[in-house]
Amino acid sequence: MLTALASVTLHDAVHRMYEARVSSIVGIDAEGRTLGIFTERDLLRILSTNGPAGLEQTLDQTMTKPVATVSAEAYVYVALARMTRLGLRHLVVVDEDNRPLGMITGRALLKVRATEALVLGDSAESASNPDEMKAVMTNLPKLAKSLLGEGVTARNIASVIALVLRDLTARASELAEQSLLDDGWGPAPARYAVLILGSGGRGESLLAFDQDNAIVHDGKPADDPWFAELGKRLNETLNKAGIPFCDGNVMARESKWRKSLEEWRDEVHGWVFSVENQTVMYCDIFFDFQPVWGDRALAEELRHMAMEKAAQSAFFLRYLAQNVAGMDGSIGLFGNFVTKQGRLNAKKFGLLPLVSAARMRAIRAHIQVTGTDERFAALKESGVLHEDDLRDFVEVREIVLRVMLEQQLADIAQQIPASAKIDPKRFDKRTRNRLKWAFRRIKTLKFVCGVGG
Repeated sequence: MLTALASVTLHDAVHRMYEARVSSIVGIDAEGRTLGIFTERDLLRILSTNGPAGLEQTLDQTMTKPVATVSAEAYVYVALARMTRLGLRHLVVVDEDNRPLGMITGRALLKVRATEALVLGDSAESASNPDEMKAVMTNLPKLAKSLLGEGVTARNIASVIALVLRDLTARASELAEQSLLDDGWGPAPARYAVLILGSGGRGESLLAFDQDNAIVHDGKPADDPWFAELGKRLNETLNKAGIPFCDGNVMARESKWRKSLEEWRDEVHGWVFSVENQTVMYCDIFFDFQPVWGDRALAEELRHMAMEKAAQSAFFLRYLAQNVAGMDGSIGLFGNFVTKQGRLNAKKFGLLPLVSAARMRAIRAHIQVTGTDERFAALKESGVLHEDDLRDFVEVREIVLRVMLEQQLADIAQQIPASAKIDPKRFDKRTRNRLKWAFRRIKTLKFVCGVGG
């Protein structure tokens, strides 16, 4: 946690945040008592309103105050409930004199709660083999059900599941690298990063998942055998742990998803300047990546390069927009759900249009965050979205994610594989009506987000 006197300038505060690599700073008075908090979102607001001149203001003039706090003696459940109820991303932990002791972020708190709920006490970070990792995976449905019962939003539960998948992928990467050393392959021949793609990268995973991962490195073609073996061992470990191989072969063991930074530059160039349907599928997976192991700076260099390259192609952006506009078909002419064999693909008709619209606009606006909600929030801050539309975006995603999660838990209980397909008839009338509203609202929200432009 970072603190500063409320009298310091934003220029000084932002510099300290950058040096400490944190997303917030707590303003305090001369006695060290908590007064407020300044976050990256506040910085975007100031810059969009006042430009660079806004950095001459003080923390006291610009930070959010009073700031939400929680006692160091409080239980985790209290902090979780407070953050969920107030929609907070940061919660300051204070002593009895209101002096800041630490900071809880949404991701960190949910991660703690997730580990606590795992019955066997296994953790992804310390798993020593695929069987121990599988024990973590086996408990995910129970964890999701527990969180749902405690009133945690489906969006936050999806974030918890994604964190578990990221941690497992990181641990599998670490084990794979160590096994290469043990078997005489030597250390990595160059800097590299393992990336988790798709919903795992966005932090939006539910209980129907497979592997989506890749590797970026700054080595030479002669180094590929080492990275190929790393990808092979990584993918095999995850498969044994209960995260299945990707049907589309989007995995680090495949040469298409294992490249040097320069090779990725050429690949992305081909995607955005020679657009086709397959390209859109690759972009749906790739542009949401998060590094989970290795050199994060290299991964961020790849992100910056890919986003800049994509934003340069007006045709690519138009193609993405047309693709989003064509995502429809959940509600029929008479207001009924359009199902196949009694099921509706809620991911295809409910989540993907919003995810894709947010991604397309994020690329256009050079927004680097990968989470869908975070992208919507950034678009709202930049003036693209009205606050009412942002609220509906979040509500629609919550409705769709919740019914998907409830359906998956019901299916798993009946030993039916979890999927993105829901049976609308299993939900009560109120839920069905809310779901219909959500699907209808998606049609307008897509265009509010500018997919037709």
